[in-house]
Amino acid sequence: MKITMIFAGYLAGLLNISSVYIQSSPYAVLISPEHIKVGEEFRILVVSEKPIEKSVIEVTIDGNNLIPSREKSSIAGAPYWWAGYYKAFHSGTLKVFLKEGEKIVLNTSISIRNEWKKGNDYEKGDGTWITRRKWSREMENLYSAWLEILFYDEPEGASWNSLHAVTRNPERNFLYNHLNLGEDDQKGLRLEPDCADNPFFLRAYFSWKLGLPFGFHSCSRGSIKNPPSCSEFFTNETTNDAGGKLEAFSRFLSWVSSKVHSSTARTPLPDQETDLYPVSLTRESLKPGTVFADPYGHTLTLIRWIPQTKEKPGVLLAVDAQPDGTVGIKRFWRGNFLFSTEKVAGSPGFKAFRPLVRFSGSLRFLRNEEIKNNPDYGNFSLIQENMDSESFYDAMEKLINPAPLDPFSAYLELHKSLYEQLLVRVTSVQNGEDFLSNHPSLIIPMPDCPNIFQSKGYWEDYSTPSRDMRLLIAMDVVLIFPDKVEKKKDLFKVPSTETIESIKDKLKKLHEKLSNEMKITYRGSDGKEKELTLKEIFERISAFEVAYNPNDCIEIRWGAKEGSEEIASCKRHAPPDQREKMKLCRKYFQERKYPVRE
Repeated sequence: MKITMIFAGYLAGLLNISSVYIQSSPYAVLISPEHIKVGEEFRILVVSEKPIEKSVIEVTIDGNNLIPSREKSSIAGAPYWWAGYYKAFHSGTLKVFLKEGEKIVLNTSISIRNEWKKGNDYEKGDGTWITRRKWSREMENLYSAWLEILFYDEPEGASWNSLHAVTRNPERNFLYNHLNLGEDDQKGLRLEPDCADNPFFLRAYFSWKLGLPFGFHSCSRGSIKNPPSCSEFFTNETTNDAGGKLEAFSRFLSWVSSKVHSSTARTPLPDQETDLYPVSLTRESLKPGTVFADPYGHTLTLIRWIPQTKEKPGVLLAVDAQPDGTVGIKRFWRGNFLFSTEKVAGSPGFKAFRPLVRFSGSLRFLRNEEIKNNPDYGNFSLIQENMDSESFYDAMEKLINPAPLDPFSAYLELHKSLYEQLLVRVTSVQNGEDFLSNHPSLIIPMPDCPNIFQSKGYWEDYSTPSRDMRLLIAMDVVLIFPDKVEKKKDLFKVPSTETIESIKDKLKKLHEKLSNEMKITYRGSDGKEKELTLKEIFERISAFEVAYNPNDCIEIRWGAKEGSEEIASCKRHAPPDQREKMKLCRKYFQERKYPVRE
């Protein structure tokens, strides 16, 4: 077993990493914050690739046992983790023991003081922050655990108005004020990534906190004939901002945001000059922190696996960001994770951040063959290259639900996922409505087709073409599910006493029942709440092909029919030239295919 203790105490000097090698499986332990002060809370995180028993961890101050005020732990593993939260009641020597049975396999100590100098000892030197550690298997596991804790126990559909709304919560952020800079106070670091930035902001934030190397490229937008490619390479050591300071890191994130865009994560899978590399479709490779890049520019970051049980299907959750800065939790299914390798610019799929190493004094990314042969990684794979959509979704379904699914439970979960998608759309559409209510004379400019899916400014913030495309695909998935049960019997638990026809008939009745029961409510132009059942939304499916323009009233954006009582309160319409553009763009929604650059 390999034990790696990673701690940030005063006695550690320049954050020493000590290793003890016993047997085979790696542990990693992280103590936060960097300097522990009397009266304040500190946190201990243990990660492993095998289940962790709480009894193996002992914490003392000057020989007196400390009991955590609360604990959290993973439920699905890969990696397994345990987090304990403690209070430092007096100064002294904090000792942490890690045991296997009665044998102590790790024993380390750090200081707790009444006062520490604000800031840290590592603010001098070139670069935005000094690289003090290196990426390894243990560090990747800590990154996975930190992300899972950041969104711990939050369900599908949970959302926040910014990423810093999450990182400023000490209950969520294990690295809260880790650097003693007040960086996560209410007036501290602002994190407002869009969908392309979000994976990079998360990775950069973690790297900054722990003194890890972080890098990114400047990449082209790409097309079908000339897919995205990357050239210039930047790292935390590139700039000359004073290392470790809050303002310097904030400027660094702005720089990242100016370079990263919707094509950055879609570079061809075999390319070497990239920020991300493709991984195998295995439970071990798809850890929290893994990035999913869809073919059309959206990215999501995995945060948690929920195991399948006899009663419920398994769930894979991810976090994404939107143009308006909101971040939210999404479930893996076709409605959220679009995958296609046909006529797309670049390569979609699951990818991991390429590890940075020190070579001849400078930082560089590991190349594909190096990752494949590196014992800390070894998960580079081209399995997703040219993979057809059905094979991809089947492979993922078997990972999320290793045992055949009860078709009725699975269909219920699909309806729940669609419902969550609609609730998110309610908020998104209302945001546009609120903005235009405050700017009544403004008409938001509409890009020419097909640029409606990738634009900037108010159109990007308040239109919903990409969201509505995913919604239409999601509705199709729900409607064709009974046929899927017939075609892919091996994925489902079908009683031998029932015929496929009877199962399909029962599924259709379940759909009717759920469609009548599930309802969303939006606020109409007259300020009154208007209720729509899922059944009514399915009946308007074609209207959602032209419901994305924020210049239209909210009734049109929810598919209200001409001449209906619902649309009577409508007071705003997109200008005629924009309506003509929408007619030209409608074919993409009808075909459920995004336009791509040739």
